[in-house]
Amino acid sequence: MSVHIQAQQGDIAETVLLPGDPLRARWIAENFLDNAVQYNNVRGMYGFTGTYKGTPISVQGTGMGVPSISIYAHELINDYGVKQLIRVGSAGAYQKDIKVRDIVLAMAASTNSNINRIHFNQDSFAPVADFELFTRAVSKAGLLDIPLKAGNVLTSDIFYDADPDYYKRWAEYGVLCVEMEAAALYTIAARFGVRALAILTITDHVVTGESIDAVAREKSLKNMVNLALETAINR
Repeated sequence: MSVHIQAQQGDIAETVLLPGDPLRARWIAENFLDNAVQYNNVRGMYGFTGTYKGTPISVQGTGMGVPSISIYAHELINDYGVKQLIRVGSAGAYQKDIKVRDIVLAMAASTNSNINRIHFNQDSFAPVADFELFTRAVSKAGLLDIPLKAGNVLTSDIFYDADPDYYKRWAEYGVLCVEMEAAALYTIAARFGVRALAILTITDHVVTGESIDAVAREKSLKNMVNLALETAINR
């Protein structure tokens, strides 16, 4: 057991999907995995392990924001030997050519969080996706006929921003969308030499104000989860 995860050794697979919402973790386990067993409910942050096409896969809720995912990623890697971590999350679009329901692969993750500046003596570290996982996801998306966008995303510590124009500078430099965890995940994966990728579904649009309802969101998330699972097993 670790501080925040009550699983025993062997309860968690080497590949873990990481939704922020613990209820989404349960939804993934119930709808996509065979013989899923819950291994964690500490702080209501559910974790499950099952199989997908015969391959053991776990799914662990991480909560919202850099500090929360940092805790879970660190413990999964160091206490349970996880080797592949795939974030499956939602994001808000910054570019007009990106639409709600689109799926974005985060090639890199800019951030306004200070967590990496603390680690690197105020220098900048550029968190990037694992190349093998990224190229595998692109290939699998083609086979599944799932259109993709890929590029730099913003991991933000701010959800309710007081400045409505804050996004414009990031958009000017080609940042595709905003979310709250990818930069931390990529940094921790780099530190410990494991693979990480963030696959994001656009659920709202910062520029146009458009968003999708619950039914459409579930359908879009199914595409994202299918892509993540096919990427994870690499068959």
